[in-house]
Amino acid sequence: MAAPLYSPYCNRLVWICILLGALWEIRAEQIRYSVPEELEKGSVVGNIAKDLGLEPQKLAERGVHIVSRGKTQLFALNPRSGSLVTAGRIDREELCDRAPKCVANLEILLEDKVKNFEIEVEIIDINDNSPTFGPEQREIKVAENEIPGTRFPLPEAFDPDIRINSLQGYQLSSNSHFSLDVQSGADGIKYPELVLERTLDREEEAVHHLVLTALDGGEPVRSSTARIHVTLIDTNDNAPVFTQPEYHVSVHENVSIGTRLLTIKATDPDEGANGEVTYSFRKVRDKISQLFQLNSLSGDITAVGDVDYEDSGFYDIDVEAHDGPGLRARSKVLVTVLDVNDNAPEVTVTSLISSIQENSSPGTVIALSNVHDSDSGENGLVTCSIQDNLPFRLEKTYGNYHRLLIHRTLDREEVSEYNITVTATDQGTPPLSTETRISLQVVDINDNPPTFTHASSSAYIQENNPRGASILSITTQDPDSGENAQVTYSLTEDTIQGAPLSSYVSINSNTGVLYALRSFDYEQFRDLQLLVTAKDSGNPPLSTNMSLNLFVLDQNDNTPEILYPAPPTDGSTGMELAPRSAEPGYLVTKVVAVDRDSGQNAWLSYRLLKASEPGLFSVGLHTGEVRTARALQDRDALKQSLMVAVQDHGQPPLSATVTLTIAVADSIPDVLADLGSIRAPVDPNDSDLTLYLVVAVAAVSCVFLAFVIVLLALRLRRWHTAHPLQSASSGLAVMPTSHFVGVNGVQAFLQTYSHEVSLTADSRKSHLIFPQPNYADTLISQESCDKSEPLLITQDLPETKGDPSLLQRAYSSYSQRSSSRGRQRMRPRAETSSRALWLQVLFPFLLSLFSRALPDQIRYSIPEELAKNSVVGNLAKDLGLRVQDLPARKLRVSAEKEYFTVNPDSGDLLVGDRIDREQICGKQLLCIVDFDVVAENPLNIFHVAVTVQDINDNTPLFKQSKIDLKIGESTKPGKTFPLDPALDSDAGLNSLQSYHLHDNEYFDLAEKQTPNGHKYPELILRHSLDREEHSFHQLVLTAVDGGDPPRSSTTQIQIQVTGTNDNPPVFSQDVYKVTLPEVVPPGFSVLQVTATDRDEGINAEITYSFHNVDEHVEQFFNLDKRTGEITTKDNLDFEISSSYTLNIEAKDPGDLASHCSIQVEILDENDCAPEVIVTSVFTPLLEDSPPGTVIALIKTRDTDSGENGDVYCRILENTGFLLKSSSKNYYKLVTDRALDREEISEYNITITATDRGKSPLSSSTSIILHISDVNDNAPVFHQTSYMVHVAENNLPGVSIAQVSAWDSDLGPNGQVSYSIVASDLEPRALLSYVSVSAQSGVVFAQRAFDHEQLRAFELTLQARDHGSPALSANVSLRVLVGDRNDNAPRVLYPALGPDGSALFDTVPRAAEPGYLVTKVVAVDADSGHNAWLSYHVLQASDPGLFSLGLRTGEVRTTRVLGDKDAARHRLLVAVHDGGQPPLSATATLHLIFADSLQEVLPDLSEGPVPPDPQTELQFYLVVALALISVLFLLSVILAIALRLRHSSSPAAWGCFHPGLSSKSGPGIQPNYSEGTLPYSYKMCIALQSAEREFNFLNVTPEMAPPQDLLCEDASWAQSTNHGDTGVPFGSDTILKVSFNLIHLFSLGVSKILNKSCGKSRGNFPKDVTSNKNLYFSAYDS
Repeated sequence: MAAPLYSPYCNRLVWICILLGALWEIRAEQIRYSVPEELEKGSVVGNIAKDLGLEPQKLAERGVHIVSRGKTQLFALNPRSGSLVTAGRIDREELCDRAPKCVANLEILLEDKVKNFEIEVEIIDINDNSPTFGPEQREIKVAENEIPGTRFPLPEAFDPDIRINSLQGYQLSSNSHFSLDVQSGADGIKYPELVLERTLDREEEAVHHLVLTALDGGEPVRSSTARIHVTLIDTNDNAPVFTQPEYHVSVHENVSIGTRLLTIKATDPDEGANGEVTYSFRKVRDKISQLFQLNSLSGDITAVGDVDYEDSGFYDIDVEAHDGPGLRARSKVLVTVLDVNDNAPEVTVTSLISSIQENSSPGTVIALSNVHDSDSGENGLVTCSIQDNLPFRLEKTYGNYHRLLIHRTLDREEVSEYNITVTATDQGTPPLSTETRISLQVVDINDNPPTFTHASSSAYIQENNPRGASILSITTQDPDSGENAQVTYSLTEDTIQGAPLSSYVSINSNTGVLYALRSFDYEQFRDLQLLVTAKDSGNPPLSTNMSLNLFVLDQNDNTPEILYPAPPTDGSTGMELAPRSAEPGYLVTKVVAVDRDSGQNAWLSYRLLKASEPGLFSVGLHTGEVRTARALQDRDALKQSLMVAVQDHGQPPLSATVTLTIAVADSIPDVLADLGSIRAPVDPNDSDLTLYLVVAVAAVSCVFLAFVIVLLALRLRRWHTAHPLQSASSGLAVMPTSHFVGVNGVQAFLQTYSHEVSLTADSRKSHLIFPQPNYADTLISQESCDKSEPLLITQDLPETKGDPSLLQRAYSSYSQRSSSRGRQRMRPRAETSSRALWLQVLFPFLLSLFSRALPDQIRYSIPEELAKNSVVGNLAKDLGLRVQDLPARKLRVSAEKEYFTVNPDSGDLLVGDRIDREQICGKQLLCIVDFDVVAENPLNIFHVAVTVQDINDNTPLFKQSKIDLKIGESTKPGKTFPLDPALDSDAGLNSLQSYHLHDNEYFDLAEKQTPNGHKYPELILRHSLDREEHSFHQLVLTAVDGGDPPRSSTTQIQIQVTGTNDNPPVFSQDVYKVTLPEVVPPGFSVLQVTATDRDEGINAEITYSFHNVDEHVEQFFNLDKRTGEITTKDNLDFEISSSYTLNIEAKDPGDLASHCSIQVEILDENDCAPEVIVTSVFTPLLEDSPPGTVIALIKTRDTDSGENGDVYCRILENTGFLLKSSSKNYYKLVTDRALDREEISEYNITITATDRGKSPLSSSTSIILHISDVNDNAPVFHQTSYMVHVAENNLPGVSIAQVSAWDSDLGPNGQVSYSIVASDLEPRALLSYVSVSAQSGVVFAQRAFDHEQLRAFELTLQARDHGSPALSANVSLRVLVGDRNDNAPRVLYPALGPDGSALFDTVPRAAEPGYLVTKVVAVDADSGHNAWLSYHVLQASDPGLFSLGLRTGEVRTTRVLGDKDAARHRLLVAVHDGGQPPLSATATLHLIFADSLQEVLPDLSEGPVPPDPQTELQFYLVVALALISVLFLLSVILAIALRLRHSSSPAAWGCFHPGLSSKSGPGIQPNYSEGTLPYSYKMCIALQSAEREFNFLNVTPEMAPPQDLLCEDASWAQSTNHGDTGVPFGSDTILKVSFNLIHLFSLGVSKILNKSCGKSRGNFPKDVTSNKNLYFSAYDS
């Protein structure tokens, strides 16, 4: 096989292709662009898609994007066009600084191929920056004797552009003294230098202003300028020159010491020490140096002594001025002293009258005076004057003399002494005056009579007063003095009832006391009228009279006087008639009495003391009317005796008695016959018949009763024989209904069988009664009747024995069940209430313990500058308060400035205002804001502390943007130069941390620290300086804090290299310490620092300045830059700062400096008064608030320290309040005692806070506390009781009285309404009598009163306020109805007969003179004198035969009857009362002379005979005997019939089983199950503290007992007790059982039927024949 062809050319071609492919790969992976800087955003740099060979729309699909290497994205990819565009502004200088070439690299990533393409973009420079100088202004100091040709370095400009666009040259503004020379350094940088061309003169031009311009080479050209100030340094080539050759000044005398009079001024065109001028006196006298002082520095001439015009009016002073090296100038000061009004006038009293009579005439000379003023001109002109309101005037006589005269009449009583002030006033400006006081006494004369207080007066004295008793004291006033005012008293003589006045009363002539010389009698006279004379002892004496009315007050010293019945003159007893047919209420007679006293003492009441028949008659309490209380009966005695007592209402009451004899008869003859014991004979046969009838009835009744008893005994004996007693059972079992058998025949007598059971409890015994249980139709065993059970007797149940009581056994079964259910029902409620009670007790206690366990202070921490309403923390939760309680607790922040607030809804603590930590705490590392949180109801104070954390929100700042330093070129390396520090308000890491200095070869930077911890930078010279090489050095100092991110600021340091000045100033001390009180005034010299400089000449001149001090140091202190004296600039305040550090710099003209530190310690003075801040006031306060109630919360604050800041509070007055220290500076103002709004409704409480400083300061604040009213005062009536007199027959609706009550409460609590709450009238009748106005308390009469119907009544009125609850007070109102004579006398006897005919009285013919024939009886419904009756004969058939008693109405014979006298006589009698006008009535008497009534009226014997009561009694006895006999006979017949029937049917008794009533037997057989006999009863129990009721109602037949219902325990009974049935009875429980058997006769009939049941069994139903003893058991019970 042939070999392949191989050519070297082909091999080379392959390598070339490979190389081209590699180059293409490289070319394809790196793309280059160029773009100028400062293009707008979005400018196209290049088409990436085209250069990559891609379509623009596929860039996104291919995942093409830029991968940037830097932090800033300079370029972006436009996805639509595929172009690379600028992403923002591109600054070449910021990006590459001054590098010759500026390239930005970025990468393009194709995600689908995971391939990168590198892109280079070159940034081309444009001329966008101007050359800039560092400081805009540069100062160059040049000595004015500097040699021309000297060079001075100028500041350099800087241009960040490159190449042609950078700095190209400098230009200097044209001037005649300087030129510009530009030098180029080895690095190509151009340095400008200033060259001096001509000699300088500082006095001609001290400063040269030049403008240096820097130019670049761009298009257009940019430039910048710097101002160069060339300051010429002076040499002493000029002497001082005064502005004036002579100075003229005028000054007022007595100018205050220290007043500046004028300022002399000398100028020196030199500068510095050469131009500093000092001043001094030249050749002055000692007197001038004592009066004037010249300030050597300022040229101020001040007064240092008292300048007096009177000593000298002109001064000539020589002064001179000299500069530092010693050149001098002279001048003269001419001082003219001006007179001022500095001397007050002098007043000299040459003669004086010290006293003068009040009647001295006007014009009388009192005093003579002389005035003098040592001033001149108008200042020496003097005028004199006195007060305008005096009755004097001042007259000028001659020269400077004045006399004092009386101007008007004097009156000693008006003014007894005058203090006359004579005022002498000059006419200067301002005017001066002198006062001289003249005392003048006015002598009294008797020109005023004594005067009484009132022209007339009244006095009161009780009657029966003791002799010599003092009545009253009379006083007068006499405005005179001495003897003219000594008053004597006397009475004008008069006669009273024929006796001289002096025998009644007398008056003490000296004291005016009026005495009673005898005992007064109200009934004799009631008042005295006296004329009292008061006379003084003057000459002549003057007198005044006064009328005095002396009223005698009544006492109860008179007993009632009985007018009727009056005692007869012959000693016999008067007699009144009462008809036998009188109905109850019949007016028999009337006791009439009067009382000489008045008012209550004369108000009479009548009472019946004794009566022969107590219930027969009654006496009207206030009328005295004697009326029948019931109908008269035959058994009533014919003669009744009454003793009536009449009593008044005085204190003590007095009384009188009268005896009334009342005859029960229809006429006088009847009386006489009855009194003569006329009796009809009694038939003895009627009495025997009555006796026999009574004996027969008793005998038949006894036989009948014995028969019944025998039958019962037989039946009981048979029953006991058939059913023996069994007592084994102790309980009462339940008996079903079927055990009782219904018998129709038995139901007749078993209708009602009942007993009562009840329990009542006292301290030791309980009474048991069973009320009305219904035993109807129930059969009871005989055993229950024979056995003595506890239910049938009353006994004490033993309390200490073990056996339960009867009632407890009776209801034990049901009580256990019911009590268990009751306990089950009651237990949850009791447990609930018990648990609630424990919670109520324990909760406050645990809360108090928990509150003590809370921390004393709640702390939070927040950063500063939080937004408003930012949440600090949940304060309510931290305090343990519930959110729902916040509205009531009123949680709030109490602080001086409320940085925080509390959200009332959530309890969150919120930021309330901007919080700037630096503003609050300054430079303190720990910033805590303390405040208090106040919660009310109850009042609590919580202390909260919020720590404010610092954030880096402040940048360190230098005080100056440029620092100028001058350093001599001979300064040795290592020399330090302190620099002013930067200030950073932040604290901690955020505060200033370090300084950085721009790199340079001559200086280094060191950080130092002051004693108080502040950092400051020091510049350290590293290499020696050469002014010829570099005259200026520019450095940049940067201050950086430690925040994140850090903040920084810069300042420029310009260092000028000066010539040789090789000695810096040196302080005598490095640290000065001084102590100042804070009260030193501004301008006070603190101390003077001194520094020395070993150089000579201008290099030794030292200036002082503050260095590296805080701003507030320069605010409070001033430093004299020449002398080094430090003075205070403003008032120091310990509370602002307690110490200051003053850094002082001493610098010579060569800028060599040294430093010292002054530590100023401020001593606290007590200059701040405490502050009292009232944080909360709880007003108004209820007056019933208990002592200890918090009224206000008070906080004190004193910005002083130590004892000066220790504050205590107190209340100035004892107002019933206390201050209690709460916590820190908080006080609680609490009540100390109960408040009473009615006593004090508003309190002005002044609280004083005082510190404990040596001179304590205090401040006060007032709290106005209003007391709100509660209804704690009941209305109070003005009188304890009221009494009014109302005349009868008043008009309806008229007001009769008014009650008034006042209530000291306010508002509704003090509004009073009136009502009637009680009365002795009937409730229904009360409203028809009186009513009261609810608003005014006026009592109105609703009807006309009648004294005869209603003498008096009493009302209880109530005054009630409208408070809640309402309070009330009662008062009694007694209404006395006064009598009027509105009733005529009423004649009671003689009265007309039943048929209307007039009755007659008989007179025996043998009647002796004085024989009582009859009596006219009349009464008057009125009382008192209106009821005092008198009897008069108006007409008589024989006027001389009869006499009529004036007061008694008794008709008596006056002589013996004669044969000629007629048998019939007629008398017309008139009865008059004692009223005004008097009223009367008439009565006609018919008198017949006869020895017997048969003679007068024969037809009287034919009248009807009254029935005989003995006959009626006999009739009733016969009827009773017949009924009892018939009943007995019937009972015997029925018993025999039943017995016969029973014996014929013996098997009928088997219908009743004998075991029915057995206690131990099995009970009734089941086959007896018919019939129902209901059984029911009630039971009530009341035991001691609690009432318990047992009701046993409607016991069903199933509950009926088969055994004895009475004798056994009733344990089967169910109780409806609602209480505890387990309460045992006491040992002394009384058990009573009462039984009531009704229908006794039916019971007997049933008994007979029961006996006959055994004989005739077929007549009864089947079920009745089972037991023959059942009915007997029921009957026996």
